Amino acid sequence: MKASLKYVVLFVLLIAQFSPLFSQQELDVETHPATDVYEGWQLSMQLWTFHKYTFMEALDKTASLGISWVEAFPGQKFSDEFPEAKFHHTMSVENRKMAKARLKSLGLKLVNYGVVNLPNDEKECRSVFDFAKEMGIKTIVSEPPEEAFDLIDRLCQEYKINVAIHNHPEPTHYWNPDRVVEMSKGRSKYIGACADIGHWMRSGIKPVDALKKLKGRVISFHFGDLNSFGDKEAHDVIWGSGIGELETVLTEMHRQGFKGVFSVEFEYNWEASVPDIRKSVAFFNKFVAGLKDAQWRSLMDDLTGWTFKEKSWVVADGVLSANGGGDIWTKERFGDFVLNLDFKLEDETNSGVFVRTGSIEKWLHSAIEVQILDSHGKEKINKHDCGAIFDCLEPSKNMVNKPGEWNRYTITCKANKINVVLNGQQIIDMDLDLWSEAHKNPDGTPNKFNTAYKEMSREGHIGLQYHGHPIYYRNIKIKEL
Repeated sequence: MKASLKYVVLFVLLIAQFSPLFSQQELDVETHPATDVYEGWQLSMQLWTFHKYTFMEALDKTASLGISWVEAFPGQKFSDEFPEAKFHHTMSVENRKMAKARLKSLGLKLVNYGVVNLPNDEKECRSVFDFAKEMGIKTIVSEPPEEAFDLIDRLCQEYKINVAIHNHPEPTHYWNPDRVVEMSKGRSKYIGACADIGHWMRSGIKPVDALKKLKGRVISFHFGDLNSFGDKEAHDVIWGSGIGELETVLTEMHRQGFKGVFSVEFEYNWEASVPDIRKSVAFFNKFVAGLKDAQWRSLMDDLTGWTFKEKSWVVADGVLSANGGGDIWTKERFGDFVLNLDFKLEDETNSGVFVRTGSIEKWLHSAIEVQILDSHGKEKINKHDCGAIFDCLEPSKNMVNKPGEWNRYTITCKANKINVVLNGQQIIDMDLDLWSEAHKNPDGTPNKFNTAYKEMSREGHIGLQYHGHPIYYRNIKIKEL
């Protein structure tokens, strides 16, 4: 018995010793992360919201809102470069590769596809499932004929891909949730509902009542709020300002233990909807943060959490910009974290992101700077170019976009490691412990810093640099580790 206890104690000590290593391995530092507030709830964009634009333009608009997930629909014009092409499960290999590359560079993940036809025809259904598998899609949204469900459920289990039954308003086939409940009975876990709560409201059904009936079978949402109830002509409004009782809906899904996708579907003011959608996203994130400890939080809801000279930085339409007068710093200090932000520069812009700044007053020798610079197109890059750890380590690749285009940074600071992803590509993998001597880099080149990076503070303020040039930031979010 004593020997057994001894081995148990040794085992526990070994786990405790190596658990930081395991957690480091589990942290993905090579891609842009999803920045959802509520773990297991994926806030997505149903691209029908932007159907008047191309697929590529719709992705840019989605990224501008700080949304990480995408629900595409069949038939959207692909891009201005390919005016005849459509985003569709039959599109060319070339267009598929382009879509994947653009999604990756923006840090977006394609998670749903629909509403798409799934007939009682195996060849046609397989073409949709094969496309979903190739693109990484987890859920196909459809309104299939009842006679197709045996086939569809078999394919769902084979491909391990969901099919979510969508509802349009009365008198369409699945307008009443009772029919969706009936069609799901006896089926695998891959069959369930795409709960379009706006269409329920147009049909005179309270969303929370329908969701209680569908408990355990809700796979995803087309989410929104309306200006009137039981009215086929009702239109979308800013979430939380309409008649949808969204707080009650979200609370019910929290109670049910739901995990899945909430797709924004804003079908009003088509060409000027982004400001209202931004407010809707803010409503969603703020409310769900109160249901469960938040994974990610915004550092840009307002500027009360920052210190800067008055009027030197301003926020307008979700964009933070320098107005002259110095840098801007978080009041809070951060140690181990993942920082996600977008930035846009102009010709000759020079800026930077400071992390773990020990002293704002003496930032030069107490901060680590991730450089921002107009170095697009430069072939031979160095320790001063965009993506560098300034004066210490050059980026592995020049990934900055040309001036006027948005870029995405993900900066991970954990213990002695600094990792940077720029526009979908990991460009920095730095071990601070290798910088063991002041004014000297491991490769023998000099740097300007009086303190060796190994000795730098492992916590501090985050700062954004104003260096006399126009610079713009948005979607500044942090996840503490």
